[in-house]
Order: sequence, then structure tokens, then C-alpha cells
Amino acid sequence: MPKALLVDTNFSSWPILRALEAWGIEVHVVGANPADALAKAYPRHHALDYSDTDALARLVETLRPDYLVPGCNDRSYISCAAVAEGGRFPGIDSPENTRNINDKAAFREVAGRLGLSIPRVFDWPAETPQCPVIVKPVDAFSGKGITIVRQPDHVTLEAAVKVASGVSRSGRAIVEEFVEGQLHSHSAFVAGGCIVQDFWVIEHCSVNPFVVDVSHLLDDLDETVTAGMRCDIEHLARGLGLVDGLLHTQFIVSGDRHAIVEITRRCPGDLYSQLIQLSTGIDYPAAYAATFAGRSESPSAPDSRLIMRHTLTGNCTVSLQHLRFFRPLAIDRWVPLATGGDELGPSPLGRMAILFAQASSAQDLRSLVDATVSGQLYQVNA
Repeated sequence: MPKALLVDTNFSSWPILRALEAWGIEVHVVGANPADALAKAYPRHHALDYSDTDALARLVETLRPDYLVPGCNDRSYISCAAVAEGGRFPGIDSPENTRNINDKAAFREVAGRLGLSIPRVFDWPAETPQCPVIVKPVDAFSGKGITIVRQPDHVTLEAAVKVASGVSRSGRAIVEEFVEGQLHSHSAFVAGGCIVQDFWVIEHCSVNPFVVDVSHLLDDLDETVTAGMRCDIEHLARGLGLVDGLLHTQFIVSGDRHAIVEITRRCPGDLYSQLIQLSTGIDYPAAYAATFAGRSESPSAPDSRLIMRHTLTGNCTVSLQHLRFFRPLAIDRWVPLATGGDELGPSPLGRMAILFAQASSAQDLRSLVDATVSGQLYQVNA
């Protein structure tokens, strides 16, 4: 029986695990957090911090898996790329291309060279921006260390860079143009430098301005935007010689202009895979896992349902008791992440559950999303 090592124990990796098992693969999982879903529930769990690539390499040598599968966070993919150097496992980019994708500064340098649509990057402190900017760590996640500076000067920029650098693993920050507009994501499966299947999602941040917690699929995004994004993604894949598989991008839309914010090669978290699968009937986690298992996965028979995904979080620390909903919901799936009595920190630290709710019409979906984004769908401990 072939063997795979799934490098992530977060609940969002469970659909990936199920896809691997459906192909008759013996799956092992690795992660250091004993409270993670797969660490608690899966028997072939290896308690190890996979950010320690030397330790991960030793585990790989001991297990001798046929496949190495990144989970749903950047650190997982980066560690897999370090261990898989030399094309040892299918579906994983070289360490150099992994850095070009995951390091924000390196990506913007590559994107500028390839002519991709990205916000303008400023060479601070040599260059003082004359427009609103956003300051980010080059290698952090979940909105940590980000500051929007609408009237930049040396003092405010220095303070913002200090915050961003403080949460960066490498102590670096990037200063770029702040583009006003609506956040979206584009999930594209690429083969031979060409997109073979893709999905468009609109994303909202209802609690934390830098953390997506409400989203749903779109089928009416501006054609100029979709054509431009597809051109950028294929140009990037060919320009860097990326391996086949998923390219997941967050981008801002302003009118008919798009600006790429971030791009990854790992499966998105918070059960994004289930949003696609429940909305379309297409087995997104299997399509993702297939690349790393050396398989060619055919799309499932398409379905079409109006599904909203919502990650329930709060803006302050709270001891969870109950939720009071203010309108009836057609709940397709409820994934609990906390229980009564748990003390939950503000977003992105404390998450209560992932909700997948079905709408009966486009108007009903808009109403559901508006209520959720405005905080009028439910109240905690009310």
C-alpha cells in the first residue's frame, strides 16, 4: 500500500486526508499541537514541529513515504519544499520558487519583473510615499502586524514598519500602495502553465479588517478582471516554471482593475475547500491532493448551490456560553471549533465554528451576507 505524509493536523486538512485515503493510500499526519483535530482523532499522528525541517527530514527518512502532502498553511508548504528538494516528491515546487511565492518581498520583485498587476512597492526609508500605504510583514499570516497608513510620514511609517518587522520571522517588512476595493480570491488549477479549472470567490472581513471570515462563490465578476487575472496567473506559472497544481490568489478589485495581494500554492484554510465543493459539487480537496499523489483527478459532476462560508470569531476576549441567532438559517454544515466555557481571544486567535449556510436565491444570499458582515446574524452570549 502506498504511503503519504500529510504535513498539517489542522481541521482544514481533514478533507485532504479523506481524499488520500479514498485512493487506498496509508496516510500519516504530522503536527506539534495536540489540540489540533487530526492530532486528537487520527491514529497515525506524529507529534513533531514540522517548521523544524531537519526534524521533518528525519521523520521522512524513517517513514519513507511515497508522497509528501502540504496542508493548509504556508509553513507546511515551505517545510515540504525544503524536504522535497531535488524533485523527490511530486507536486512540490523548488525551495527557490517556494520563496518567490511565499515571501511577500520576493514575490513582488518577481511580479514586477513579469509585469503582473500588483500594488506599487515603495523603497522605504529611501522613498517616502505620497499616497495611502499598507505595511506588512513579509512572511507572517492571519493579518498579524499589518497597518494601514493613510497619511504617511517618517514617524508613522517607522512605527508601522517596527510593528510589522516584530511579527516577521525574518524581521522584515514591506511598504506598498493601499488599493481601495473589494477583496476576492481566485483558486486555479494549472497544468503545463495553463489554467485547466478555476473558481472565483468574493471575500469579506467582518470582525478583523485583515482576516477573511465571510465568503461565497461568484459567477458574474467583471470579464476584464477575470481575463487579466488568468493572464497573470498563467504568466507567473510559465515565467517561474512552476509545477502543476493549485495557485490560490487573493486580489483587490477596483472597477475593472485588479491588484494581486497574495498568492500561495497550499490549500486555503478555514475549510475553503468545502466552500467550493458544497457550492459546485467539484471535489476540490481531491483535485488539490492529486498533484502530490501523482494522480490526474477528473472533476466531479457539477452542482450549483448558493453557499455562504462564515468563520465565527469575536472582536474581544469572551468565555463562550451560547450563540443567539436573529434569523432562520438553512445550515448545510456546522463545524464546531470551541465548546462552552472556552475562553476565546479576538480574531484571529479565537474561532468558535465554521458555518456553511445555503441561500434560496441570489437576493437571499445577499441578505444573508449583509447580515453576517454587519454583525446582525447572531450575538454571542446574548
